[in-house]
Amino acid sequence: MKKSVNPHRPTALPGSAKLNETGFWRTQRPIFNEELCTGCTRCAKLCPDACIIMRLNKEGKLKAQPDYDYCKGCGICAAECPFSAITMKPE
Repeated sequence: MKKSVNPHRPTALPGSAKLNETGFWRTQRPIFNEELCTGCTRCAKLCPDACIIMRLNKEGKLKAQPDYDYCKGCGICAAECPFSAITMKPE
């Protein structure tokens, strides 16, 4: 008996990127400019790998902080930041 195949079913469960560290294959990384960041949380909400954490800085202001161990370098955060606080830098 053959197994049925569902082409619309993902091969990995949601959130599985946090189980696998990014290897040497990432070609770019996001660089966060803390002075331009307003703490709007847009980047953290849109990150497909949940690699951006919002934390309070020394002045008590909410700022984005990337987790480079799991960031895949997709650039969604930089493209969606309304304040241009994130730029992508080649690795």
